[in-house]
Amino acid sequence: MKATQKEVFAIVIFCVTYLLISGRRLKILPLNRPAAALLGAVLMVACGVMTPERAYRSVDYDTLVLLLGMMLISAYLFLAGFFDWAADGILRHAQTPQALLLYLVLTSGALSALLVNDTVCLMLTPLVVAVMVRGKLPLPPYLLALAMSANIGSVATLVGNPQNMIIGHLSKIPFLRFSASLLPVAVAGLALQYAVLGIGFRKVLNQVVIHRPETQPRPLDRRLLTLTFSVLALVFAGFLAGLDLSWTALAGGALVMVLARRDTHAVLKLVDWHLLLFFAALFIVVEGLSGTGLPDQAYHQVHGLFGASAASQSWNFAWFSALGSNVFSNVPFVLVAGKWINNFAQPELMWKVMALATTLAGNLTILGSVANIIVVESARPHVEVGFWDYARFGIPVTILTTVIGVTVLLLLH
Repeated sequence: MKATQKEVFAIVIFCVTYLLISGRRLKILPLNRPAAALLGAVLMVACGVMTPERAYRSVDYDTLVLLLGMMLISAYLFLAGFFDWAADGILRHAQTPQALLLYLVLTSGALSALLVNDTVCLMLTPLVVAVMVRGKLPLPPYLLALAMSANIGSVATLVGNPQNMIIGHLSKIPFLRFSASLLPVAVAGLALQYAVLGIGFRKVLNQVVIHRPETQPRPLDRRLLTLTFSVLALVFAGFLAGLDLSWTALAGGALVMVLARRDTHAVLKLVDWHLLLFFAALFIVVEGLSGTGLPDQAYHQVHGLFGASAASQSWNFAWFSALGSNVFSNVPFVLVAGKWINNFAQPELMWKVMALATTLAGNLTILGSVANIIVVESARPHVEVGFWDYARFGIPVTILTTVIGVTVLLLLH
């Protein structure tokens, strides 16, 4: 097969795959994201674009192992009753609806910095919905707070979200050095988000009072909770010490499995295997496109727009990344644009800019991140959050947090 024919196949397969990933399920081809990515990976091999061996080599197993390790630890926290306890505790201690909104923003943001944001939303959304229904409170402000703060908080660490994990592996930036730059960005972003939601929903929140729940949350398994948090502390100590992120996280997950003495079937059922399959297949599809040289050609076409100085490149690449991650989704964009970073004036700064922009841009619309979709879909039986219901808050939150975030990043750098 001629190289040009391979390139055509690669580009067509890439475009079809991302059309299926970015859009809603089609009636003629009802595939969800993982299935669409898997189809693209299979076509790359079946059409001769890649050999099976090259497809295996293109998968970034470090990212998958890191995700798996953090998901296992999150699963044990769920089994210990931690998420139930946290959601119920927020409602019991909040004096006003505005305070409740603040506590939820801080809790979701902090947990997403320590665990994977998608997992936090998956665990917390049913609990937040139950708490708000029991407390007779309006759902939209709290659902938006949960989703947006999960996105913003996750920017603080290399294990907060999948795209940061990929950036950590590709850039080799130490865990502590990354967080030293991005944690202040997350704190400023959460403050801005709370201000926007507090002002936007002030009339709604001023008209309601909190009804305290009479029922108690399911009891905490204190032994399992202590064990899991102790292991999580050891894992983060390993991160700070410069140990391999992926195998440190997986070692933590395996250690809890050994010491918890629980049926591991229940734990493994809580792992998001669909997400792991999605990323594995996505690596193959992106590598197939990269073999055509198209990403490099695209960079040469647009690199003049970024400017020459570090500051101009930071601002322009931030907005370019925000747009790209909403068009192509953040993980695929990072996989493609990550190949450009070494061409910039200060590569480490640009890795951080890309982490910041692709994460914060997830708040632009409902479709901006998987975390948003999880929250909205999980709450659908109780309330319908429309595209504009979300976007009218997501757009100002994204613009303001990105502006402040890049400013803070440049000041610290």
